[in-house]
Amino acid sequence: MNARAIRAIYRFEMLRTRRTLLQSLVAPVISTSLYFVVFGTAIGSRIQEVEGVEYGAFIVPGLIMLTVLMQSVTNASFGIYFPKFIGTIYELLSAPVSYFEIVTGYVGAAATKSFVIGFVIYLTANFFVTLPVAHPVWMVGILALTCLSFSLLGFILGILARGFDGLQLVPMLIISPLVFLGGSFYSIEMLPPLWQKITLLNPVVYLVSGFRWSFFGAGDVGIGISLLAISAFSLACLGVVWWIFRTGYRLRN
Repeated sequence: MNARAIRAIYRFEMLRTRRTLLQSLVAPVISTSLYFVVFGTAIGSRIQEVEGVEYGAFIVPGLIMLTVLMQSVTNASFGIYFPKFIGTIYELLSAPVSYFEIVTGYVGAAATKSFVIGFVIYLTANFFVTLPVAHPVWMVGILALTCLSFSLLGFILGILARGFDGLQLVPMLIISPLVFLGGSFYSIEMLPPLWQKITLLNPVVYLVSGFRWSFFGAGDVGIGISLLAISAFSLACLGVVWWIFRTGYRLRN
């Protein structure tokens, strides 16, 4: 394994984040604060508790997931699409660097940035609500696995995208609605029985539920099912990435 190549790609992507620090770090913190003002204050004044948890604290895992999922996909997709756009991807493909090293560098950098943003949002939330963490190790593990899996998804979207507009299509039209409808700001037990069953078809439910369990020790679905769903999604993304590099789809033509 060429550790120097991985380090070079990783460092380049992280340095790009430093040049756009305001957009990459400050903007998510401001957005989270606004969510707390709207949901925590306006709605929280009417809904005191959900499943025995203060509503302001209850929505924190969902807020973190919303930002982390969007940032993971956006960072990874732009990171690999820009070399395609300017043509430097061919230099990378012709260099003595394996596909594994390319994916590790780009996806690792995107996952790291998303993880840091998620942790910063967690720190920001503590200024608004008292936020216990029942399982801190699991919290870090689920957050890291989520960042990794959705960075892989973003990497795939960056390769498949035909233009800059395509980079925002999936995050805005698919991921964002799935997060809002996936129990981020409410418990799915508050829904009618039919809609509870329909909501369980939403894969984001398992991410949010598992992450919420790490905070409060309870979730809408079992932690084992949540971990299985996250792991299966990660393996599926790895399979697609492997196929793309094996066939050269949207890379060599």
